[in-house]
Amino acid sequence: MLADIETRADVERLVRAFYGRALTDPIIGWIFTDIAKLDLEAHVPEIASFWETILLGAQSYRGGAFRPHAELHMKVRLRSGHFERWLVLWRETVDELFSGERAELAKSHALRVARAFHGRLEAMTAAPPSAGLTVTRHGPGRG
Repeated sequence: MLADIETRADVERLVRAFYGRALTDPIIGWIFTDIAKLDLEAHVPEIASFWETILLGAQSYRGGAFRPHAELHMKVRLRSGHFERWLVLWRETVDELFSGERAELAKSHALRVARAFHGRLEAMTAAPPSAGLTVTRHGPGRG
């Protein structure tokens, strides 16, 4: 029987195992290596803090998770298939290493995050380009 996710070390083990798969994945690996040019040693503590906050209530994550994905999306459009593949790899990694309430939370939260990020990115991409500047009037004498 596999143990549940209990400690920061467990979270880091999960994150490292996941990225071990993701970076070499034939479908999404290139996004991490060629486009994002992910520095794994710099990224692991940050993403581990994100998951530690979600799974263990540690409040160790202070960043904004969406912005790096939005910046990446501007370089290469992140499509639903990319998110689906990310989720498959995440779920497989969680299931191989852990079992329990927090392991299930890791999978369900990943699905929520993926759906939310993909929706926001699609909305960003679908937004019509600005037709120019909008002139507004401020200050005294306004009607």
